[in-house]
Amino acid sequence: MLYTLKTVQLLKSDINTVWDFMSSPTNLALITPPYMGFTILSDKEDIKKMYSGQIINYYVTPIIGIKMNWVTEITHVTHHKYFVDEQRFGPYAFWHHKHFLREVSEGIEMTDILHYKVPLGFIGQMVNTLYIQRKINEIFDYRFKTLEKLFNHAK
Repeated sequence: MLYTLKTVQLLKSDINTVWDFMSSPTNLALITPPYMGFTILSDKEDIKKMYSGQIINYYVTPIIGIKMNWVTEITHVTHHKYFVDEQRFGPYAFWHHKHFLREVSEGIEMTDILHYKVPLGFIGQMVNTLYIQRKINEIFDYRFKTLEKLFNHAK
């Protein structure tokens, strides 16, 4: 079964500032909950700017104490518009995450659309219902709040 999560957020800033922040892989750790243990393993020089075909290798700890290697590829990039990251190796059977930016009168509307599939068939679906879906929502909620603080000066 393929699951979908869609989020929309208004960032009160300009397209250059939002794009520079969101398209820099080094900022992923800033918008990921600390308990996830997000650590980039890729060459720091290669991840300063995002580009199509870029491979990003990192560790995450999605379940307390269990460190996992996760490799994603940036498959599409259109400057100031959108980018897509896809899992190549990691905890999911499928992971496809689209990030869209659109200028609106109040700032930048950022839309994320995540499609994912968990492994292990029916057992994976049960674990998704009981745990994974809640964790993904928690991660995106953390990201939303962090971006609110950074761009919208929320407390």
